[in-house]
Amino acid sequence: MSHKVRDWMSSPVIVVDPDSSVSYAMTLMRRRNISSLVVVLEGSPPTYGIITTTDIHEKIIGQDRSPAETRVREIMTAPVTSAHPDWTLKECSTVMMENNIHHMPVCDEGLNLVGMISATDLFIAAEETGWEEFVSE
Repeated sequence: MSHKVRDWMSSPVIVVDPDSSVSYAMTLMRRRNISSLVVVLEGSPPTYGIITTTDIHEKIIGQDRSPAETRVREIMTAPVTSAHPDWTLKECSTVMMENNIHHMPVCDEGLNLVGMISATDLFIAAEETGWEEFVSE
């Protein structure tokens, strides 16, 4: 079984506009049963941000802010660290750990968004492929 990011990432990626309300982002996450959205920012080459359920918990609920009145750009993290589809899962895991993150957009050589990988994806890969194979990459 393969141990590359491309084999375990989610695709297509669900994106949100930075000017959308946090309420809209919350609804999108709940309906899609996901815990993060990529925020597509203007520019060339493309740049990305991310909004997660942790952001919503800490920056909206925890601070008693209105999700309907708060824009995604106000609480998102940008710029983001992104993964490459040809990285090994161990490389991806190391970068996530070093940056204390749980979700990473996956971009190709042209910085085009091709997927999303999460700590949960890595957990599933380690469980399904066997821990010894996962760590011996």
